[in-house]
Amino acid sequence: MNCKKFYDANYVFESKGIPKCSCGGAIKPDVVLYEEGLDNNTVENSIKAILNADVLIVAGTSLTVYPASGLINYYRGNKLVLINRDATPFDYRANLVINESLGRVFENLEI
Repeated sequence: MNCKKFYDANYVFESKGIPKCSCGGAIKPDVVLYEEGLDNNTVENSIKAILNADVLIVAGTSLTVYPASGLINYYRGNKLVLINRDATPFDYRANLVINESLGRVFENLEI
């Protein structure tokens, strides 16, 4: 986390205890964890992409944790798909709602 060096999953899985970087810092996944802030660049790029999207598919989220859940408000299109096991506060805006687990949905996709 200190030096921003990246490690592959094997390094992390094969580590004993908390994975450590060569700089001495802890290694964490390149995701935003609960209660961590989003950096401005990520938020701005997300807003631009959502504003320009023809279709927006939001999957695997209750859409209740802000600020990320508020990003759906930037979508201006008319093809909103929500996939979540449980209902969300935005279901009424969606053109298609699939109340199922992502695992089940992906199992049934034909590629």
